[in-house]
Amino acid sequence: MVKKVVIVGGGAAGIDVLELLLRGKGAADAEELEITLLKKEHEGFFSMCGLPFALQGLYQIKDLDLFEPEFYRAQGIEFRTGTEVTRINLEERYVHLDSGEDLSYDELVIATGSRPFIPPIEGTDLEGVYTLNTREDGEKVDAALHAEETRNAVIIGAGWIGLQAAVAFSKRGITTRVVEKLPYPLPAILDADIASLVKKRLDKEITFMFGRTVRALRGARHVKSVLVDNEEFPADIVLISAGVRPNVDLARAAGIAIGESGGIVTDPALRVKKGNLYLANVYALGDCLEVIDAVTHHPRLSQLASTALIQARVVANNIRGISSSYGPCLSPTVATISGLQIGSVGVITEVARRYGIPLKSGSAVKYTRARFFPDRKLIVAKLLFEARSQRLIGAQLISEETVAERINELTLAIRAGITARDIWMRERCFDPSLTMVEDVLVDAALKACHL
Repeated sequence: MVKKVVIVGGGAAGIDVLELLLRGKGAADAEELEITLLKKEHEGFFSMCGLPFALQGLYQIKDLDLFEPEFYRAQGIEFRTGTEVTRINLEERYVHLDSGEDLSYDELVIATGSRPFIPPIEGTDLEGVYTLNTREDGEKVDAALHAEETRNAVIIGAGWIGLQAAVAFSKRGITTRVVEKLPYPLPAILDADIASLVKKRLDKEITFMFGRTVRALRGARHVKSVLVDNEEFPADIVLISAGVRPNVDLARAAGIAIGESGGIVTDPALRVKKGNLYLANVYALGDCLEVIDAVTHHPRLSQLASTALIQARVVANNIRGISSSYGPCLSPTVATISGLQIGSVGVITEVARRYGIPLKSGSAVKYTRARFFPDRKLIVAKLLFEARSQRLIGAQLISEETVAERINELTLAIRAGITARDIWMRERCFDPSLTMVEDVLVDAALKACHL
């Protein structure tokens, strides 16, 4: 018997499910699947995560095309581009397309992603005002960066996409201002003391305006200036990078439950909920999904490609009849901004306080390698522990090397319930060209406990 699988959305989440289902096709016990993927965009598999670095000139935007639609079609997939789903009928098991066609399914995967948040201010519809959420966005911004008349840029939001784009603008010789309503950069992943180090690194390239609000974008047809509180600044290009929101309109219209974070509610098998029931044949994953935080145990979003990949494994396994579940989420995050590697996992101090979690925290600065080694780099670490149990519940790192590896290690440590004592008493490898004898994490853990 052939099972019809329809995947709505062709971003990282939808493509991950598709590729994992393709990998399982050759298994002896694999059920025969007829797979259709539907996406509004016209490209195949495009890496959105690489756009800021393309803007910085490290490669061309076209290099982010990982696979063309024909790659999947050659493997028997009905890969439809330029196709939008306008309605889901859960009772009769079909999706309605903008072409007027109804497409039936046995299993449905909702991977509708996210859309940029556009602040409710005047002038966001002017020419020269952009977001950075699609390939088309990237191409428009790239063209504007190369335009001779582009001399002043304003970025709304100091998250990592905004800061990576700001670096790209600055590298082009464009006067760049970043406006952030909170008092420091990267407020979703860093505490103020650690974020200040990022600001210090970027101050030579970018003008920051913290604790301030954009009131309006001004211009006749093309943006010419930005009103920040009561001051007006020139702007030939404005990038709105104020975060994204789950794209759940399609799911909501079908009666699927939406959680308090704004994402789709699912059970551990990632099956969606309608009324009081979880539907056995409808899944959701990726940016449109609500997850449960592994530290606070409260719902939130985790709009990362790495999160979507794990969720895709759960969805693909369940479609193939292999029972699989998705647990609480830690969202390990890394970003490179102007040569700085920045990493975070677990909760930050503000989140811990919001949920009443008592903290002990410690920060340390050391070298990544022995102090006599010529290529050593400074590394800053901040560790957060639950005060009573001294279990690790959060970590923030900044250096020019080894941050991603350490964040992955600390993610496992949080899941394992590692304590401060476990960190300072554990055995570690040592070679002066690679490490210090006593690591920065040991110092941070000792300081958290005042030892």
